[in-house]
Amino acid sequence: MRHRSIGGIVCAGVLAFALGCGGGGEEQEAGMGDAPAMPDTTAAAVWAHLQSSNYQSWTLWPGKARLYAGGDPHGMLLTTYVNGPALQAINARSGVMPAGAFIVKENYMPDSTLAAVTVMYKSPGYNAEHNDWFWVKRNADGTVAAEGRVEGCQNCHGGNRANDYILTAAIIQ
Repeated sequence: MRHRSIGGIVCAGVLAFALGCGGGGEEQEAGMGDAPAMPDTTAAAVWAHLQSSNYQSWTLWPGKARLYAGGDPHGMLLTTYVNGPALQAINARSGVMPAGAFIVKENYMPDSTLAAVTVMYKSPGYNAEHNDWFWVKRNADGTVAAEGRVEGCQNCHGGNRANDYILTAAIIQ
């Protein structure tokens, strides 16, 4: 009897581990397995997704370090993170980001104080006129300064439509 109860505990533990790891948030974000679940196009849903995905553990934009030189309107210092689908598109120089791609830019003041976090999220069917980008600017205090079809973001980044609205670096061949 005692042997069976230990076996049952081990079996239950293995099952719990498999179920807990099988959902794959981190694994999916890294571009392995199925496509990541995509949040709704609201600042709250996007921020919740970024927090649950631990975006600060994502890869930095290739060739960019933490706190690289920036400028208006983002900040004098920037740190840019990309999720798995975005990283794959960058590395493949595909010219377009896939559905579910995230680019998260932390915007810092010259003294390295966080000023805001700006997000580009590719949501299929959201805004075809502007390559389906959903934009968020979240201030350091957590308030949302802008979200959605942000005219300033669309206008500025729209000048680089051939590079899928991305200004950080070329993703085209």
